[in-house]
Amino acid sequence: MDQKLITLLTLAETGTCTQTAQQLSLTQPAISQHLSRLESELGVKLFNRIQGRYILTEEGKIVVQYARRTQALEETLRQKLIDHRNNQRRFTIGVTHTTESNILVDVIARYCDLHDGIKINIISDDINILYNKLKSFMIDMAFVEGRITDSGFSTVLLDTDSLILAVSPQHSFAKRGSISILELQQEKLIMRLPDSGTRKLFESHLMSRNLSIEDFNVILEIDNIATIKDLVRKNFGVSILAKSACQDELNKRKLVALPIEDLSMIREINMVYHKDFAQKEFLNDIVRLYYEESHQLLHSRSLD
Repeated sequence: MDQKLITLLTLAETGTCTQTAQQLSLTQPAISQHLSRLESELGVKLFNRIQGRYILTEEGKIVVQYARRTQALEETLRQKLIDHRNNQRRFTIGVTHTTESNILVDVIARYCDLHDGIKINIISDDINILYNKLKSFMIDMAFVEGRITDSGFSTVLLDTDSLILAVSPQHSFAKRGSISILELQQEKLIMRLPDSGTRKLFESHLMSRNLSIEDFNVILEIDNIATIKDLVRKNFGVSILAKSACQDELNKRKLVALPIEDLSMIREINMVYHKDFAQKEFLNDIVRLYYEESHQLLHSRSLD
């Protein structure tokens, strides 16, 4: 990677010439020279110096964004060459927190069990961060709820899911067939964070009813789905969750799922990857295994 870009990324992170020089084992004049040459080549100003710190300009932010992509591509290239020499295949897969609770992780584990020389790294994050990592080639693919509308990516629909109201078996709603929005407004809600796909879908359906999340009694906001389910199970509140994320607890009667009247919250679970992704066989195998696992799960539920 061009040393000038490495200098740019380091200075953007540290904000000072002194720390950048120390980290890169360069002199401060060398740092200044790298920046000057890069600005001359690109015809833009990269930093403003404010109170002794280097602050990226708007043009600088764009350059840093693409420099990070270049860095990620180089790291991926080096790893791919190492894997090739060792007769290994390696994939980095991003999953949203909700799809992580789906059968997807079991499917990936099954694929690894069936194929030698495979190494898969799974990264959990919200959809926006995963999207940025896809664009920067930091991950090979992502499994997300909803769609990523970008012509640079291909999307495969894996499944559909729905949001439900999860309540404790001890809750007064547990024996109900459904509840109204008005009744939900009286409850203590434990919600996912605002950036989560689950939260956004719920809020978009509220907007269609001229409501907002502010009309509800949200007592806790938590990123971890397992923690939310545990708190709901202990009857500290109720929550809006993906049905697939609660399926094990529902089967074991640890949670009860209820529909909310006039809110049909259906969403897609999609596999997203770069259009030039070369390992099509891997993609096809994952899709096939996912469908097989889904059918087995449906069959076992029908027997129950």
